[in-house]
Amino acid sequence: MRLRLIAVAMAACLAGVSAWAQTAPPTRVRGTITAVTNQMLTVNSRDGQKLEIMLNDNLAVATVRKVDLASVAAGSYIGTATRTGPGGSLQAIEVLVFPEAMRGASEGHFPWDLEPGSMMTNATVTGVVQANAGRELTLKFKDSSNTVVVPPDVPVVTLAPGERADLKPGARVFLSATKNEHGHLAAGRVTVEKDGVAPPM
Repeated sequence: MRLRLIAVAMAACLAGVSAWAQTAPPTRVRGTITAVTNQMLTVNSRDGQKLEIMLNDNLAVATVRKVDLASVAAGSYIGTATRTGPGGSLQAIEVLVFPEAMRGASEGHFPWDLEPGSMMTNATVTGVVQANAGRELTLKFKDSSNTVVVPPDVPVVTLAPGERADLKPGARVFLSATKNEHGHLAAGRVTVEKDGVAPPM
């Protein structure tokens, strides 16, 4: 049940593209917790801002754990942020192996803000080839596909259930916040570092 709740929460966290045309896009926050109370998370974001984010009552917390790239096989459903490499190839910056309950979440290929010019592909792996530069994954999404090269040093993780108690000063987080009716940033889900493994997305 908890994994299903995380699935719903993370799907919403990684979505947002369809909402752009209707409302202001969410603010993706990547940074380090500096303070936490029952209702507020203070984060030093990676761009140097101090952000205060209200935590919704039904907050969902997830953590990430490392998985072996070799375990990513045909049939896996993944999300991978990419940059454009030599010759226009897609080079993975990180790989998230979705739990089975999240299969189909935010399927597609769309802009991402992990770094300038990066893209996100949420798709089913249909082919795996070992290459000199790493592993080449063929990804099928909707009516299209692409090939992504995953270098051996790229972080590969999956989601695991978390608790509010995992939100501690010093822990790195990834979350998607929207402005509530009072104009304050608010979040209903947070992915947080645990056991030294930080959310790479």
